[in-house]
Amino acid sequence: MLQISKLCATTSNLITAQRHVALTAIRSIDQKWRAAKGLPENPNAFGPLTNLPDYTFLDGRTTPLGSNQKKRLIKQQEIAAKIVELSSELEFAKQRHERLKSEAQAEKQRILQSKLKPKGHLLLKKK
Repeated sequence: MLQISKLCATTSNLITAQRHVALTAIRSIDQKWRAAKGLPENPNAFGPLTNLPDYTFLDGRTTPLGSNQKKRLIKQQEIAAKIVELSSELEFAKQRHERLKSEAQAEKQRILQSKLKPKGHLLLKKK
């Protein structure tokens, strides 16, 4: 609250004035429209202005990467490595599950094979 003192010739009054300050940023971009079109929330996150170099040489030499381009490239390489690692772990888990399932089935079959067999005249009747 801001207090402003005002001197008058006849009386001295204390006048209070309030200032409202917004602390949140306004989202001026229509997010619903962008989501409906399949676009990212931040239009500057991806596109030719962020992915392509700022300039090109006329003789065809490659341009050096900008600092943010280099950071994005490193981040994308880390994400790709993580995807490969997680997919190999998933494949290992699938193979392990199948192996454990077949081992359990083999153990069940072994138990059934090792159960007591009929003896004596019951064995002769089966043949």
